[in-house]
Amino acid sequence: MSAIATVDNPLLKGQGLPPFADIQPEHVVSAMTQLLAELESELANLAANVTPTWSGLVEPIDRLSERLRWSWGIVGHLMGVKNSPELRTAYETVQPQVVEFYNKFSQSQPLYAAFKALRASETWNTLVDAQKRIVEAAIRDAELSGVGLAGEQRDRFNAIQLELAELTTKFSNNVLDATKAFSLTLTSPDEVEGLPPSWLSLAAQAARAAGEEKATPEIGPWRVTLDFPSYLPFMQHGKRRDLREKLYRAFISRASSGDLDNTPLIEKILQLRREKANLLGFNSYAELSLASKMAPSVDAVETLSEELRRASYDAAKQDLEDLRTFAASKGAPEGSNLQHWDIAFWAERQREEKFAFSAEELRPYFPLPQVLDGLFTLVNKLFGVTVTAADGQAPVWHEDVRYFQIADETGEAIAYFYLDPYSRPAEKRGGAWMDDCIGRAKMTTHEGTVATRKPVAYLVCNQTPPVDGKPSLMTFNEVETLFHEFGHGLQHMLTKVDDAGAAGINNVEWDAVELPSQFMENWCYHRETLMGMAKHYETGETLPEHYYQKLIAARNYMSGSAMLRQLHFGLVDLELHHRYQPGGTETASDVRQRIAKTTTVLPPLPEDAFLCSFGHIFAGGYAAGYYSYKWAEVLSADAFGAFEEAGLDNPQALTETGKRFRNTVLALGGSQHPMDVFKSFRGREPSTEPLLRHSGLAA
Repeated sequence: MSAIATVDNPLLKGQGLPPFADIQPEHVVSAMTQLLAELESELANLAANVTPTWSGLVEPIDRLSERLRWSWGIVGHLMGVKNSPELRTAYETVQPQVVEFYNKFSQSQPLYAAFKALRASETWNTLVDAQKRIVEAAIRDAELSGVGLAGEQRDRFNAIQLELAELTTKFSNNVLDATKAFSLTLTSPDEVEGLPPSWLSLAAQAARAAGEEKATPEIGPWRVTLDFPSYLPFMQHGKRRDLREKLYRAFISRASSGDLDNTPLIEKILQLRREKANLLGFNSYAELSLASKMAPSVDAVETLSEELRRASYDAAKQDLEDLRTFAASKGAPEGSNLQHWDIAFWAERQREEKFAFSAEELRPYFPLPQVLDGLFTLVNKLFGVTVTAADGQAPVWHEDVRYFQIADETGEAIAYFYLDPYSRPAEKRGGAWMDDCIGRAKMTTHEGTVATRKPVAYLVCNQTPPVDGKPSLMTFNEVETLFHEFGHGLQHMLTKVDDAGAAGINNVEWDAVELPSQFMENWCYHRETLMGMAKHYETGETLPEHYYQKLIAARNYMSGSAMLRQLHFGLVDLELHHRYQPGGTETASDVRQRIAKTTTVLPPLPEDAFLCSFGHIFAGGYAAGYYSYKWAEVLSADAFGAFEEAGLDNPQALTETGKRFRNTVLALGGSQHPMDVFKSFRGREPSTEPLLRHSGLAA
């Protein structure tokens, strides 16, 4: 790997927007090697001369960590959106040094002692709430990072951190490669019977990309992959049951065999996490995970999960029973004995009959540009901010990426975001996420003037790309996903906190971070918002009223099953990180099958290797934290309840409630405990009633 002269190394710019057009994989090793060497000496210097004051401790740490976050953050971002063998090799080459630096930094005794001295000093009471929370979090994080360990224990802890970083990266790469490795090329019309035109276009485009240059939507060949925009519609609409089974089995066995097998990685990751927790004095990794979360204990999480499980289990059982009856009534031989690969297909048929529409019929009404207009109109109404396109004002990593500006009531720009909307299975990981490109902070320039740095967010989705000259026509589900990620973005971009460590999503407890994102999904069903954006891409005709009524009616279709599914994932995650003993008689897969007895109504197949692709907990930040989706959904449903009480068709009441939401949930970031933030918005502690009511599961 050739080193590139550091003078020209774009990864060492260290501030502002990343110059994506100039960054190449070969910049990574030389940039990070040089940067880490500089930061090592800065850290040593700071540790030797630290004073326990805000300006003598927190500000220099902010500057130091910001340089690392800027450069390494870009590399991590590109690993998610522009993955390549060259970038992987570079990432894996420097990742160990980055982990070692983080260990050294978080285990610095002089810095830890200075934070504790600051907390005990006279100046403590001169700090604002956000600053106090930052100091408290720094002390806690140092303790959770092994600052109290010495000698052999510290060496072992650091070796574990290093190995976990490598294993989780490998896990993620294996899932990407396994997803990419499988495809079916279909050549005869009967193999694609039932599939909608949008899917045929996508599958023909995929076939052309794979070398079948004559492929057309009408006569094929068609290429189906395990990438979601290809896989899911096939499971919902493909009439060939044998092909659905083949695809389903491929999907659930991703990364579970051969060179890409994640099974041994799972055991190793769980074993190392348990050992790490024990070194820090915790009984399990789940206890370590919850030490920095909103939920007070594993018991509290299991109690909430059980309350929701009881409310959804019988409904999910009824869902399956109804589906069997329905399939049998249509003469399906498999009716009384539905298998996993039949569920999506028959659920879609039943939905079409019950609510007289299909998800596909709605696609033409949700072209991406129109959906964005609707979303931006809503946030203007609720939060008083204006979103405008700023394409061309920032370098991007792919031609499809867009750039936008957010301005406040006075017209002043306060934030920006990138939107990378489409699926690119060859280089982009699945799912959708929001990430922090630049965080808000008060910055003192070399000349001594103080300026507020404006936040910039990355919003990444994996929706259906434009095909055959049409815009990206979204499913309603993809619309909800966009609103969800935008909610995360709003918390990052509309923060009013000036101290970087608590601005936006920083220092927000992990199980509260989904509040604004899940809150935004509710607006997809708000009449004015939906009708304002659902316009046919060719005729401009607004979504007919009967479709709106059907969407509302279908909102809670199989919601018991949907809730139970999330609880299943959350409880499996918790059990693996709390009670499970790696290397014992029970395997991780056994644990899942055991939990499935009370959290699924159609047990997983014996060979179901879902855990091998469960990146959320084995490669993302959700280890012993997947429950956060439900925990935060209680908060978000209750928060939306405030808007319902104010009156969803009362513009003035919406604006007033929106302002309160903006000034609390969106503005306060991590400057206060999420329960205090919630109470300052809602005036009381959260209740599960709105979530059960919204899901149609209230008693």
